[in-house]
Amino acid sequence: MISHVLDLLFPKHSLTGEEGQWITEDERKRLKLTPIRLDKQLLLKREIKNLDCLIAAGSYQDSPLLRKAIRSFKYKRMPQLGTELAEHIVRCLPGLLLLPQRKNFTPVLCPVPLHWTRSFHRGFNQAQILAQEIGKQKNWKVEELLKRTRRTGHQAWRKREERLHAVQNAFVCTSTAPAPCVLLVDDISSTGATLDACAKALKKVGVKHVVGLVVAYG
Repeated sequence: MISHVLDLLFPKHSLTGEEGQWITEDERKRLKLTPIRLDKQLLLKREIKNLDCLIAAGSYQDSPLLRKAIRSFKYKRMPQLGTELAEHIVRCLPGLLLLPQRKNFTPVLCPVPLHWTRSFHRGFNQAQILAQEIGKQKNWKVEELLKRTRRTGHQAWRKREERLHAVQNAFVCTSTAPAPCVLLVDDISSTGATLDACAKALKKVGVKHVVGLVVAYG
C-alpha cells in the first residue's frame, strides 16, 4: 500500500525519462556493455602495483547510457539501480574472474569505503549496495574490511598524478585476519588509484590476492 502511494507521489522515471520503472528493456539493450579485464601486467604498466586484476562490466567512455545509469545511481540518489548494475558485474565474471586454485580461497567481497562525511551527505555508499547485491547473487560473504583515514575529495576532477597522490595511505584495514582473497567493489574506476590504495592496505595485513570489480572502467 505504502509503495503504491509513493509511486503516485514520486513516480519512477527511467534513464530516458519514461515513467513507471528505473530502466526499460530498450535501455538495457542500449547500455553497450563490453566486459573489460586488466591483468597484473597491464596494471603494472599503468603504475597500479598492488591490485592483481581489474574487471569491469563495461566502458565508461563508450556507453553514454551506462554513464547516466551510474550518475543517477550515485548522485541522484537512486539506490534501486544498484541491483541492475550489480547484475551486469555478475554476468561478466565467468571466464574473467580467475582466482588462484588454493584451499580456503573462497573470495570475500569488500566495498570501497566512503569517508563518513560523504556517506552522511549522500545517504548511502554505492559500493556497499553493489557488494551486497553481488553477494546475494553469488552467495559470497560481504565484509567491510576497510576504512578511510581522511577525506580525499572528488577524484573525478583530478588528473592522473593528482589522483594517485590523493589516495596514498588513505585507507586502513580494520581486520587483523582478513580472508586471503578479497574482491574490492566500486561503481567506477578511472585510473585504478583508489582500488590500488585499498589493495595496498589489504596486503599490508596479509591478503594474498585482490581483484577489483566495477561497473565501468575508463
